[in-house]
Amino acid sequence: MVDRLFEDIFQILRLNPDGKKFDKVTRIEAKSETCEMFMHLDVNSEVYPMREGEKFSMALTSTINLDGTPDTGYFTQGNRKTLADEYEYVMQGKLFKISEGSKRDPKAEVNASFGGLLMMLKGEASQFKNFELDQRMFLLIRKL
Repeated sequence: MVDRLFEDIFQILRLNPDGKKFDKVTRIEAKSETCEMFMHLDVNSEVYPMREGEKFSMALTSTINLDGTPDTGYFTQGNRKTLADEYEYVMQGKLFKISEGSKRDPKAEVNASFGGLLMMLKGEASQFKNFELDQRMFLLIRKL
């Protein structure tokens, strides 16, 4: 069984809050329902367009193998089922920054890069206990 590092339902609050930077990339600003997390996420809008107000399920995992075996870093095409089959948009990347909260802002923050598409996830530090610096991960999204 795949152990999810994080999973929640998000609603898109705004698109491109700092203005459009790239033609085929949209930065979404979203808030989660259960864990009250705030997220900025860059999405290839040519492949997976998203709209303001939409809800989506997002999961972060260290592997997409259904039996939970670690990811080898190589994709073997075949008829085997993976967690990616349950989602519409999947990216592989690496966690490059973990920031603990301060007295002024007690929320913790993690930053990951998925081939240059960035994610910033901010919320209670307890939500990030399974995250490690330089950890490889998959981001999986499906619209609700």
